[in-house]
Amino acid sequence: MAKKAIPDIIIGRLPIYLRALERMQQAGQKITSSKDLSARLGFSAAQIRKDLSQFGEFGKQGTGYHVEYLSKQLRAILNINKVWDVAIVGAGDVGSALAHYKGFVNRGFQATLIFDNDPAKIGKKVGNLIVQDTAEMVQTIREAGVKIAMIAVPADHAQEVADQLVEAGVKAILNYAPVQLSVPEDVHVEYIDPATRLQKMTYYLE
Repeated sequence: MAKKAIPDIIIGRLPIYLRALERMQQAGQKITSSKDLSARLGFSAAQIRKDLSQFGEFGKQGTGYHVEYLSKQLRAILNINKVWDVAIVGAGDVGSALAHYKGFVNRGFQATLIFDNDPAKIGKKVGNLIVQDTAEMVQTIREAGVKIAMIAVPADHAQEVADQLVEAGVKAILNYAPVQLSVPEDVHVEYIDPATRLQKMTYYLE
């Protein structure tokens, strides 16, 4: 049965709700409400209720949401009720920072592979990973069954890397290179470009 078509903007808010719920759990909070979440996150209570209702009824009027239950449901909806292996392409400053980052594991992800085409980096240890040659990337990723990758290479190499990742069977790409990628419809791409975000913010500055 095909999944119900949910607007991407709603999917994008679910991890934000989940993060807030996990912080509530850590603080020992058992019950929350759309009003409580609204005060924490800045979205309207009506918007939060509408977003969550796209996936079912998780709370009752007057009693709110059970934090642990709703958290588990959102993790299942986002397919992070397991840990996903992730490949990193590019062992420069960004790629190395990603390999060292400790915040992925408790959010459902772990970096298991890292690749670069620089002979000076191949074979070196970055975090807990050994840098492998991109020449072996397609076969290695395919054999490992990795479906998620992060691109941290210069813009002029990003499309070539994306093509290789698609060939390897990757279905989700987080792209740190400042360039739009062309991929098949069944491959999902998200973009992280700090300079673009900064340019957006400076609009609001005098």
